[in-house]
Amino acid sequence: MSHRVVFLDRESLKATVRHPSCAELYTEHAKTVGVEETVSKLKGATVAITNKVPLRAEALARLPDLKMIAVAATGYDVIDVPYCREHGIAVANIRNYAVHTVPEHTFALILALRRNLLAYRQDVEAGVWQKSDQFCFFTHDIGDLHGSTLGIIGEGALGQGTAAIARAFGMTVLFADHAPPKAAGVEFTPLDEVLARADVLSLHCPLTPDTRNCIGIEQFRKMKRNALLINTARGGLVDEAALIQALDEGLIAGAGFDVLTVEPPRNGHPLLDVRRSNFILTPHVAWASDGAMQFLADQLVDNIEAWARGTPQHLVT
Repeated sequence: MSHRVVFLDRESLKATVRHPSCAELYTEHAKTVGVEETVSKLKGATVAITNKVPLRAEALARLPDLKMIAVAATGYDVIDVPYCREHGIAVANIRNYAVHTVPEHTFALILALRRNLLAYRQDVEAGVWQKSDQFCFFTHDIGDLHGSTLGIIGEGALGQGTAAIARAFGMTVLFADHAPPKAAGVEFTPLDEVLARADVLSLHCPLTPDTRNCIGIEQFRKMKRNALLINTARGGLVDEAALIQALDEGLIAGAGFDVLTVEPPRNGHPLLDVRRSNFILTPHVAWASDGAMQFLADQLVDNIEAWARGTPQHLVT
């Protein structure tokens, strides 16, 4: 059977995407906004490719020909998975494509914050070093990672990759306990203990109803005052108002974020106005190394072709 395949937001992926061999017609759209535009572009399509374009019941109910959704990402919170299960629409996501790039970005944030690189750069730009009587100066604390503790929420491939780097730095790693399903062979620590012991807390879990706002003011109050919070997973995992309060009140020493609850952020998003050297915000690029994106693009089409052959892989339905 030949298929009509439509990529709704091709602009979101900087890689070469081969045409699926099962596609009678393959169409790419740079971006798609809103339900009406989504339905219009997917009319008659049997396979939809989406990265961040939502496919909820409101749209899916108007697309009777749709049989498969290929998500160009690991996270699939933009898809109404229960509706797809109920109506026989296969949903496949990407696995293990960012196992190096996200952990590396995580540690770029950790090192920049722990060693106060932004603050020292600001001092140099302001001429402080040039006025010093010493060859160096100590205007900000510098912390080592060796001998410290990294707490991780989420023990999937990204959490495990981050743990491997942490151990190479000489850090102790604690994985926070949570409800099933859990990865095999991992020793878990109660979440409250992780919050209390971690010098750095890094988030690598999916966004679900159970994990939304899992880090709020209650959790910040349980953390060390010199701890860092790193989020390269999903913005909705952290109560952003509580994060600002925690930074303002000194409940934690700093935070590094690559994700927000609203992306792209618009004027007025509270974290855009946080101007302090102990907070770093990057624009959802932890996943986006050239190698990772090409791996993603190749697996994306592999998922479609495997499903078309009757041997589906990486299904979440």
